[in-house]
Amino acid sequence: MKLIHTSDWHLGHTLYNYDRSREQQAFLEQLARIVAEERPDAMVVSGDIYHYSTPSAATQKMYTDGMLRIHRACPEMTIVVTAGNHDSSSKLEIDSSLWNHFGVKVVGNIERTREEVNLEKHIVPVEDEDGDLKGYIVAVPHVYPQNFPMLDTETPREERQARFFQTLLDEVEKMNTAEVPVVLTAHLSIEGSDRTGHDEAIGGIEYVPIGSLGSGYDYLALGHIHCPQNIRSDRFHARYCGTPLPVSFDETYPHSVSIVEVGRQVAPRVRTVQIENPMPLVTLPREPADFEEAVRLLEEYPANQPAYIRLNVLIKDYLASDCNERASNAAKGKSCRYCCIKPNREKTALADKARHLSLQEMQEMSPLEIAKLYYQETEGEEMDEELCELMNVAMRRVAENK
Repeated sequence: MKLIHTSDWHLGHTLYNYDRSREQQAFLEQLARIVAEERPDAMVVSGDIYHYSTPSAATQKMYTDGMLRIHRACPEMTIVVTAGNHDSSSKLEIDSSLWNHFGVKVVGNIERTREEVNLEKHIVPVEDEDGDLKGYIVAVPHVYPQNFPMLDTETPREERQARFFQTLLDEVEKMNTAEVPVVLTAHLSIEGSDRTGHDEAIGGIEYVPIGSLGSGYDYLALGHIHCPQNIRSDRFHARYCGTPLPVSFDETYPHSVSIVEVGRQVAPRVRTVQIENPMPLVTLPREPADFEEAVRLLEEYPANQPAYIRLNVLIKDYLASDCNERASNAAKGKSCRYCCIKPNREKTALADKARHLSLQEMQEMSPLEIAKLYYQETEGEEMDEELCELMNVAMRRVAENK
């Protein structure tokens, strides 16, 4: 079974209040062209279709138009879309009955009643244009571990997630008399994955061991972590395809979609097709420099070259109050857009003398002494008397409330 694996589109995302719909539209058009060229059996979108749970009407229309274009590029292709932690599961599913007519299966939530859970909803057979079975996709939307349904009265709450995944895979195993490949898709964070560039303040990170997703699949199509990567394991074949467009300046790796050829009980073959971003995220300079050097590079940046710009600035004390205004003026009239300054505090001799403390040493120190050491290492200077006094006040209040 040939599969396109993509996730974390984050449609509707804005960068420092700049609208990014042009880039997102360009990605959807590229994806439609990739589908037309590859002619896959299926496409899996592993969550975070939208950036906000209440996307604007324009963003929803962009998604609808894009999906229809992708469907027309290869009408016989099965498309499976699952909700991520950024998506509203109910909003994503609201048109699911209509999407079924276009070969698009939308799985936003887990349906449950008092008696049972609708497992059939999560099992999608993939057929070719002649109706021959090519494989199964087991689609699980984002669900927090504590919110997985109770399938029996014996399984403790903390084991319900693992029980749910294995139950689904066991159901597929019963159906899979033709021994076709099985793809599992999920939107979560696997222990040991590389989270480079991922903003953990957005959506949060809660890691699970790969073994808790059960066994019996041939490829695990993951979403949530933005850095593309294969998950190393002797027993499992899993991959994060990563974001097609960078969501932050720290996502400095190539962005792509994954083309996966999945066989039964063999290692899948994976290759990537890079996505071209018409408005790249650029940090000037690559290594931190003083503000005057950074703003000079912005002034010299080609006027007709589109980009979002972040200045990488080395500071000793504090940035001048007019630095953002000067940076904005340097980008005025150009195709690039100034976004922000990344401050990097210059290390001092004090910072170079950072101590490595043993557990016993830490236990013997007061909270104020530890705070002063931390401040010295991070700020490169001694904590002043005012901050020390504030720290003492905080400690007294904590002691009083014990």
